[in-house]
Amino acid sequence: MLITLAGSIGSGKTVLAGILAEELGAQPLYEPVEDNPIIDDFYRGNAIAARCRAAGDLDAHNPYAFLMQVFLLNRRFAAIKRARESGRDTILDRSIYEDRVFMRMNYDRGNVTEVEWDTYNALFENMMEDLEGAPYRKSPDLMILIRVSSETMLRRIRKRGRPFEQLESDPGLEDYYQDLLRHYDEWEREYDASPLLAIDGDHSDVEGDPADRAMVVRMVREALGVQR
Repeated sequence: MLITLAGSIGSGKTVLAGILAEELGAQPLYEPVEDNPIIDDFYRGNAIAARCRAAGDLDAHNPYAFLMQVFLLNRRFAAIKRARESGRDTILDRSIYEDRVFMRMNYDRGNVTEVEWDTYNALFENMMEDLEGAPYRKSPDLMILIRVSSETMLRRIRKRGRPFEQLESDPGLEDYYQDLLRHYDEWEREYDASPLLAIDGDHSDVEGDPADRAMVVRMVREALGVQR
């Protein structure tokens, strides 16, 4: 069994992955965030590109955006293969299936060029074809999307305190985060790789409220059709 989680920055994917792994007896695979050598440059590049476009250079793009997305795509490709090859029930707190949300947004915002967008898509499709031909199904058994409002997202971003994510360091991030939520709405409408369960992350406190935790776990079990 493979369960994958999706949701914007600060939606609570890692917390829910740990809870579901414990409740379902599965192994959690977390995407590391501390060893990304590009992320600081990526956020700085977004700010520089926005300033250049505001000054009239409409062709300005983030020179690190394509590199960032290929780095993450490769990491998520490796994770999905590792999960399938392990032969164990696995929970992924982020997966390859939502990777194009960020690349699409970078393209729409002018942070990557059309050539970079086309190159990324070709690479993505090749990776998905490779998963298709492997001795395991490429699709997850269940995709869980945690929906959150901008207020919840920003509150959690402040709480976890990663410097490169804070509005104080770059006020332009607020527009970036709002745009991200819009792109997740579009992704949800288009997603068809597996069954999808949407959870209200604004009103479900799975970390602090035992009743909410039990409710969400029950929803997941029902969606999977398991009684354990």
